[in-house]
Amino acid sequence: MSEQAIPDATTLIGWRKSSHSGNDADSCLEVLDGYPSGVPVRDSKTADGPALVIPSAGWSSFIDTIKNGQTS
Repeated sequence: MSEQAIPDATTLIGWRKSSHSGNDADSCLEVLDGYPSGVPVRDSKTADGPALVIPSAGWSSFIDTIKNGQTS
């Protein structure tokens, strides 16, 4: 089973603001590219908090859904 969460997201470097985050600096989703077991995602307000690791296929499906404007 692959890793599903990282308890302290500050242990990783290279976070970037997701292009799907809004312009509000207090509401940013950050992602980390190149992680071997998926795409880590964290809330920028709690950078030292946990990160959720989403499997690459699931992340791709999620992004495709957003790009296509699907809501259900």
